[in-house]
Amino acid sequence: MNQVTFGMIGCGNMGGALAEAAAKVLPREKLAVCESNPEKIAQLKKAGFATVAGLAEVAKQSDYVILAVKPQGLAALFEELRPLLKARKDRFVLVSMAAGVSVARIRELAGEAYPVIRIMPNTPARVEKGMIVYTAEGTTKAEEQTFLDTFAHAGIFHAIDEKKIDAAGALSGCGPAFVYLFAEALADGGVECGLGREEALLYAAQTLSGAAEMILKTGEHPAKLKDAVCSPGGTTIEGVRALEDGAFRGTVMSAVRAAFEKTAKLK
Repeated sequence: MNQVTFGMIGCGNMGGALAEAAAKVLPREKLAVCESNPEKIAQLKKAGFATVAGLAEVAKQSDYVILAVKPQGLAALFEELRPLLKARKDRFVLVSMAAGVSVARIRELAGEAYPVIRIMPNTPARVEKGMIVYTAEGTTKAEEQTFLDTFAHAGIFHAIDEKKIDAAGALSGCGPAFVYLFAEALADGGVECGLGREEALLYAAQTLSGAAEMILKTGEHPAKLKDAVCSPGGTTIEGVRALEDGAFRGTVMSAVRAAFEKTAKLK
């Protein structure tokens, strides 16, 4: 295999979304994907990616070695990866998306203080609307910028102090699942009121998308935007009251807290 700039180890939903984002910038053959699942390898090859079944080529030839594996599998992965990295004489960057695994822990598992970019992406990266928080240690400005430029189509990247990255991941990383649950509930409410399923889902999704854009584009506090919809004695405030009866805000906050506390247990 020819020299590759980026090598990805593992290619699940999140890794696949990032690979597709990079493919909008890099020639697909310049991003090698190491994957053990034969069906996944066939899919990746059909999509034009350079694929390999083992670690050696990715570990030895990639300028950026991307660890797209679950945190529980990281220690076992490094048992095989560590000597391959140690044998290299050139400079490279490790990129990890393992939830709850610090840069210090990655370096401990790797056996060296390699340059590391730790990212917490989310699945909307698949449609170029991801929220990706990251922290970089030991990288040059040029290396960091190359990484950001390559994955720019994944969405918005935001540098963050590592001590905040788990909290950010609990919100933006887990948040899409909470939003999908809300979208489904909104649509179910519409169906209960007589709408068809397909149109109810469309109305719910576009309403969520538009409301999010209002926050981003206007910069106004969500409470102010909410108040603007709630006419005195109107239908919206009656619905808000029903949500508050169900401890809506407190429940959402508890969901983020639960995800954050679970992340701490992964370390």
